[in-house]
Amino acid sequence: MNNENEQLKSDLLINDEKIKNLNFRIPWYYSLWTISLLILSTFSTYSISFIVAIIFLFKRNKIMKKHKDSISMLLSDVEKINNKYISLNDEIKMKEKYFKDLCESNEKTLKELSNLLDKKKTEIDKFDSENQDKFKLIEELKIEKERLDNLIKDKNILKDNINTLNSHLEELKDEREELRDINETLKNKKEALKRLSEELIQTEDEVLLQSFGLYNPKYDFENSDEYMEKLKEIREMQKLLIRNKTGVKYSDSWTVDGSVQKGRTMTNQNIKTALKLFNSECDIAMSKVSFKNIDAVEKRIRKAFTDTNKLNTSNKVSIKENYLNLKIDELYLYYEYLQMKEEEKEEQRALREQMKEEALVQKEIENQKRKLKKEELQFKNELLRLKSTIPEDENDKLEWEQKINSIEEKLALLSKNLDDVLNREQNTRAGHVYIISNIGSFGENIYKIGVTRRLDPTERINELSSASVPFKYDIHATIFSEDAPKLESALHKAFDNKRVNKVNNRKEFFEVTLDEIRSEVEKNFDKTVEYTKLAEAQEYRQTLKIQELNNKLA
Repeated sequence: MNNENEQLKSDLLINDEKIKNLNFRIPWYYSLWTISLLILSTFSTYSISFIVAIIFLFKRNKIMKKHKDSISMLLSDVEKINNKYISLNDEIKMKEKYFKDLCESNEKTLKELSNLLDKKKTEIDKFDSENQDKFKLIEELKIEKERLDNLIKDKNILKDNINTLNSHLEELKDEREELRDINETLKNKKEALKRLSEELIQTEDEVLLQSFGLYNPKYDFENSDEYMEKLKEIREMQKLLIRNKTGVKYSDSWTVDGSVQKGRTMTNQNIKTALKLFNSECDIAMSKVSFKNIDAVEKRIRKAFTDTNKLNTSNKVSIKENYLNLKIDELYLYYEYLQMKEEEKEEQRALREQMKEEALVQKEIENQKRKLKKEELQFKNELLRLKSTIPEDENDKLEWEQKINSIEEKLALLSKNLDDVLNREQNTRAGHVYIISNIGSFGENIYKIGVTRRLDPTERINELSSASVPFKYDIHATIFSEDAPKLESALHKAFDNKRVNKVNNRKEFFEVTLDEIRSEVEKNFDKTVEYTKLAEAQEYRQTLKIQELNNKLA
């Protein structure tokens, strides 16, 4: 409807515009009075005026016809619009009547729904009243059901008690065997206690170490292969206990469907399941063993032993103490085996490092020998050349002698240096003991005391100042000794109780003062040693200044 109204308005506007655009004006030369004048003039002029008048009259009629056609079209459009308006008006009246009828129908329907709602409400109230009685009956039935459930539970408890009593009667038959096993276990415990008493820690220092969780080895094998052999032996003993069924306690009295054979099959399956569960728990626990949790892993194995036996109480299957003891032995053997493997790896790393160092030293010596021999050959050739040409002039002769003396002195020095290098090559204990610090990395009064056979010890110290530490090492002293390892060992022994790492002796860091080091060097070395007391720590001190500046800017 709205679209039709809009269309009607649009048509009216278009017609108004057309009416405005109508122009009924006739050009003056087509007007009646102009044509009349032309006709009158024919009587006094030539006949051409008459012809022109006839043409103008024809043009005027044509224009009048065109205007008449336009007016006819406009009247036709107005008629159409008027008809459309009448049609729309009739349609509006029909719509108004429809909406009025619809409203009356809705009011009637609403009234009917209201009556129906009141009726349903009355029915619901009646239904609620009837259900109240049913709910009471349901509650009473629930109470009765609960009472019956309790009776059933009591009956089951009585049944379980009867089964328990029957089980106790069966267990009494095995009591004598268990007592025998207990006596055997007690005997083993006494022997174990005797061994433990002999191994008890006697000194307060050792007690203190144990309280800090330091591990005291139970075995004293020299290498990992010996540990592995012992591990294989322990595991073979476990397999023997499993094959002979001497590692478990079980009952042969079971029958299944009246069959003793089926009962034995079930018992064997229960034994297999119990051992598999216990072994699995032990394997998982041992796979995570470390120096921090060795005691906790042992407790976990013992708990797995107890839990497995509890789970299999109704099956009359339990793992014996002798099998548990083998598992505990395996745990400590495996732990010490891992420790030994790690120590062997560390020794291999140290050996590789030593071999690398020896190779570098040998290469350095070879290069130095080549260099010295080359220089010696050059000076000898120069000396031969000079001696072959003796100048006659006294002044030239004096200069010639000075050159010869200078070359001979250089040759003597080269010979001495070459002898030193050859001596270093033959004497593998000759080298430098170095004393260095790194206060940016480790703090004050922490010194590394090491040894190197390098001809230039600073090369080794620069290697230590690699990316593994944030700042370079500062050199406090380098001491050349014909027996450098002996001097290093003496210093390490003197400061053994002041090691930073008290577990790994390959870490050569000590918490001492430089004066203490100087005093100990004087006791073991009879030559003068120059010391640099103040650590330069250039990069570290510059870093502190930058940090201080950043803090101020922040």
